[in-house]
Amino acid sequence: MKHYYYSYNEFIQDVNELTKTLQNHSIDAIVAIARGGVTFGHFLAIKLNLRALFTINSIHYEKEQKLETIEIFNIPNLTNYKNILIVDDIIDSGDTMQEVVKRVQKEFQTQNILTATLFYKESAPFKPNFYCKIANAWIDFFWEVD
Repeated sequence: MKHYYYSYNEFIQDVNELTKTLQNHSIDAIVAIARGGVTFGHFLAIKLNLRALFTINSIHYEKEQKLETIEIFNIPNLTNYKNILIVDDIIDSGDTMQEVVKRVQKEFQTQNILTATLFYKESAPFKPNFYCKIANAWIDFFWEVD
């Protein structure tokens, strides 16, 4: 399997570029899918000057192996937020993001959800509203390998 190293410097450039786009949208809260989306969510919250940063847990992969089920837990209370941005590091199959969006919509009766990822695989049936790069290899994120 081909691997691509995603460095800190490249990450910072991508976050800065994406922030410029996101500033044109009304965002009240960011929900980062743990673990992969947490670093991304943290940096976006700082750049967008948002204190409302939450995490939600999802288990769908074990290293490079996709699991049969998607476990979602530790759903934050988003009752007071209308415009929610859900972030993750990558949309591979899209299953995780799709399931998280469904759960948040169901729990909090909101349709004002945007999604953003650092990487997106074009073969995924779920396409995020925003993404930085197309993934054509297994991504070795700096926070996982350095």
